[in-house]
Order: sequence, then structure tokens, then C-alpha cells
Amino acid sequence: MSDQGLSVVIPVKGRVPQTHRLLESLRAAIEACEEPVEVLLVDDSEPADARAHQEHCTTFAARYLRGPRHVGAKRNDGVRAAAYDLILFIDSDCLATPQLLRRHTQTLRGADERVGAVAGPTFVQGADNAMFRIMSRSRLLNSAFEWPAQARQVGWATTCNLAVRRDAFEAVGGFAERPLTVVGGEDVDLGLRLTEAGHRIVCDPEALVVHDKSSIESLGTVCRRLITYGRSGQWLLDVHAGRGRPKLNRVSTLSATAIAGPLLLPAVAAVLLAADARQRLGDDAPTLRSLAESIACAGLDWCFDLGEFIAAWQLGRPDRLFTGFGWTDDPAFVWDREPAQRYGG
Repeated sequence: MSDQGLSVVIPVKGRVPQTHRLLESLRAAIEACEEPVEVLLVDDSEPADARAHQEHCTTFAARYLRGPRHVGAKRNDGVRAAAYDLILFIDSDCLATPQLLRRHTQTLRGADERVGAVAGPTFVQGADNAMFRIMSRSRLLNSAFEWPAQARQVGWATTCNLAVRRDAFEAVGGFAERPLTVVGGEDVDLGLRLTEAGHRIVCDPEALVVHDKSSIESLGTVCRRLITYGRSGQWLLDVHAGRGRPKLNRVSTLSATAIAGPLLLPAVAAVLLAADARQRLGDDAPTLRSLAESIACAGLDWCFDLGEFIAAWQLGRPDRLFTGFGWTDDPAFVWDREPAQRYGG
């Protein structure tokens, strides 16, 4: 049986400066926590970065572990090595706020046994560049980070800020270690399995994490993240088959149009893009800048659909080219206020 306390598990590859900042931020959070805390860094970096991580772990009294490639497998290794009965998962490109650990431990200790996990919101640092302004309109990129500030309970949560009871985590088998992508989807799968096993995931809006802005500063990073999210959705349909729903996949639609009537392709693309841009414009006054940002965001969000399209073929499931994963189609989500942005659609 584990001792009472909190083990913080951080999976990492590279990201030496970001991880140093995270470890430094955890120092104040540990001092504010009323329970014993340990920090475990599970790393598969190249040798130079690995040495730097080891030095930083020594500086901040964290435990360094060599781990596998997949992020879910790293987190599982961290839990297996952990000493305590509560586990907090946080990502290497995040910062802990001073009350983060105290809030998670108090919320879990004060909850009844049906509560298996606590999700806290994650807010992305602002960046004064065009990409950040454009993607702040996205329905997909960071919306799940903010759901714990909008809901009392969720059916799953991102594991950049999720505390779990170790016994509940182990009872459902931990994270999937071989999903379709190295990272992406394993957090959703864990949450759904916890919920299906009868555990609730409650939200604490004051258990805050800050996400590094580098994840949204460049075109390449944004596109890769969205494609990964789309691909992970198709993998989730393999392991949670009952959660599929019909979806107007834009990439599938354009591909079908190109085959059936290529001359119609520009018109169909324009109609789809205009409709999606209008949604992203929201209540903003239609200035030239807001229109341009909404159109650009809509086009980039199609990378999510591209990921679904690619994975449907990769998994040998072309029948799912117009099927999406029901990310929040679940009574386990209890909203205090309806989120402005959800996955899919």
C-alpha cells in the first residue's frame, strides 16, 4: 500500500529549458502543499539533453528515470516508481502555479470515494504574434485545456493537469502504451475508462497550470498538433467504438468532390471555408483583420480533419471517412457554463 502524499509525474523528451522552468515552479508549489511531495521526471531524450535533465533533477531534488518513447508508457513508468497514493500528471512545457499541489490534494482528500480524479484548467501564455491571434479562435487547439474552468465534472481531461487516485488509476490499467500516435488520445482513453469504471472526474477551477506559448507560435507546430489530435480521434474509435457519430469531414468532402466533379472543387471549398470562418468570427465586428484571422483559423483547423482522414486509411477503415469521435457526447460532462468551443463538428 502506498504512503499518503503526492507524486508528480512529468514525461519529457528534449525541452530542457521548459522543463527547468517547470521544476523551478514546482518548488513553490511543494512548499505550499500540506502533504509530502515527490517529483519524477521520465525521460527519453538524446544524451546531451538527458544529462541536462539529470543535472536539473539534482538541483531541484527530483527523481530522474529513463523511459520509453510513448508518452503514456512514460507516465505508467512514473506511477510504478512513485511512492505516494495520489498522482499528478503535468507536462514538461507547463508551469505550476503556487497553489496547484495544495488544491489537488485537498480536493481529492475531501471528495468521496467515487471521485477518482481531479482536473484543473490549463491556460496558454499569450504571445503577441499573428499565429496566436489566429488560433485563439480555434475550436480545437486548446479548448479542452479550459473545460475544467467551465465544468463541475468531465468525462475525460488533458493530462497536463490531472490528479488521480493511484488505486483508481491502477484498477483501470493506466495509460494505453501503444496508441496510434506517440502522444495524443491516451489521456482521453484513460478518462473514459475511469468514468466507465464508475469513477468521477471532478473539476477544480483554482488548480491552475500555465502552458508554454511555444505550442502555438508557429505554423508547423499548430498543424502537427491538430493532425495528431485528428489521428488520435480515429484510434479512439477503435477502442471506444460506441462513441462514433456522423461528421462532415472537410478533407473527405473535398476528396470526394475532386473524384466526382473536380470542376466543383473550388466552389465546395469556398462554401465550407466561409461557413467555418463565420463560426470562428463569433460576435466580433467583421473587420478586415477579424475576417482574415477567422478564415485562416478555419483553414488551419482543417488539419484536424486531415488527421482523421489519414488515420481512417491508415487503420484500414475508409468507412469512417465521415465519422468523428464524440469527444463530449457523454453525460459525465456537467457544465457550469456551456463551452464556446468543442472538438469535432
